[in-house]
Amino acid sequence: MGIVSEGFGGRRRSRADLPPGQYLTQDFPVLSAGPTPHIRTEHWEFVVTSESGERYRWDWAGLMGLPAEEITKDIHCVTRWSKLETSWKGVSLDTLLADVETAADFAMAHSYGGYTTNLPMEDLLDGQAWIAYEYDGEPVDPEHGGPARLLVPHLYFWKSAKWVRGLVLSDSEDLGFWETAGYHEYGDPWKEQRYAGD
Repeated sequence: MGIVSEGFGGRRRSRADLPPGQYLTQDFPVLSAGPTPHIRTEHWEFVVTSESGERYRWDWAGLMGLPAEEITKDIHCVTRWSKLETSWKGVSLDTLLADVETAADFAMAHSYGGYTTNLPMEDLLDGQAWIAYEYDGEPVDPEHGGPARLLVPHLYFWKSAKWVRGLVLSDSEDLGFWETAGYHEYGDPWKEQRYAGD
């Protein structure tokens, strides 16, 4: 007789694990503000520009040479779907920003294709954000932001910029693409911060 009885699958996740107003999906819906850019890894780069204008640059080989982490996190889209226990691999922003001299309070993420989104620096540090290049054991598909996307899973997923190419650090907060269109400047799913004023 086995130690675990037949059919036991461990702790089951329930609707109690979901932020208010969200529903579970097994799919991975594709939502984008524009056409999908197709960036070859030999042309990809990630640049952090500090508030003083100093630039820190990584090409694909440089990113691959950094310590990577396996990440399992729930993700929540502002359009109300949630996907639990998604599996990623990537480089922590703690690693990328370790040698960046900055006292900035905010960052603007920039993507290939022109998309932008704003984030407080404190939400990019302390094991909360990554540059992710694998999803579910495979390279991130272009439709989901490959070759690399920002992953900030504790905020609504529009903050996890697809096709990320850099961060511009600043002492003041500017608004990104969706934020200037009326979405919330922060986007906490547990507080249902979907739109400006929520």
